Amino acid sequence: MARAKKVITIHVQDDREKEEFLKELQKLRLPAFIYVHGKLNDLKINIQGTKEEIREATYKIKEIHNRVRAKLYPDRRGLYRYNLDDLFRGAGASVSTPILVKTLELLGETVEVKNGELVTSMPWEEIIKLVGRLGEYLGDVSLQTTRQIREVILPVAIRYNLDPEEVIDILLELGLAEWKEDKFKYELVKNKEQALEILLKHLKGEEDED
Repeated sequence: MARAKKVITIHVQDDREKEEFLKELQKLRLPAFIYVHGKLNDLKINIQGTKEEIREATYKIKEIHNRVRAKLYPDRRGLYRYNLDDLFRGAGASVSTPILVKTLELLGETVEVKNGELVTSMPWEEIIKLVGRLGEYLGDVSLQTTRQIREVILPVAIRYNLDPEEVIDILLELGLAEWKEDKFKYELVKNKEQALEILLKHLKGEEDED
């Protein structure tokens, strides 16, 4: 097959964007040979391979750059777009999407999930920290809880800065959860939405009394 070569230029706004872009580029596994050189904010990317390999590499490089820009800079509505896999990889932790979405909602952030991407008002550095904390909390309670109850415990623990175990105790006190001997797990007595509503009312009441 005839080898060809192509140079594409990627313009970055600052060092942060350059760093994130190069980090993602290094993870790319492609048959084409790629090397990068550039001064300041213009990165020249040399691609060598067959025409097909160059086409694939060009598409993937541009896709990476779009993803990096979407997560670092907000759109006109002030929202960032995150690829969920990027997010979990960046945080070194993984939680279910419903838990993450509910946590962001309780923190007063705008959030929606579209085509496997998370669209939210929380900036990258903050959301990485948030996912990391959720991952820790999940590790603390995953063995003794069902999936449904976790979707109540973790967002509330983050929102009210409580230990997940404390949230379990409050759920038990309010009669919203119970310990199932046969499963060795805590589970909800009511449905998730009802349990969350009652729990939040209770915690807001305590906040108002302070």
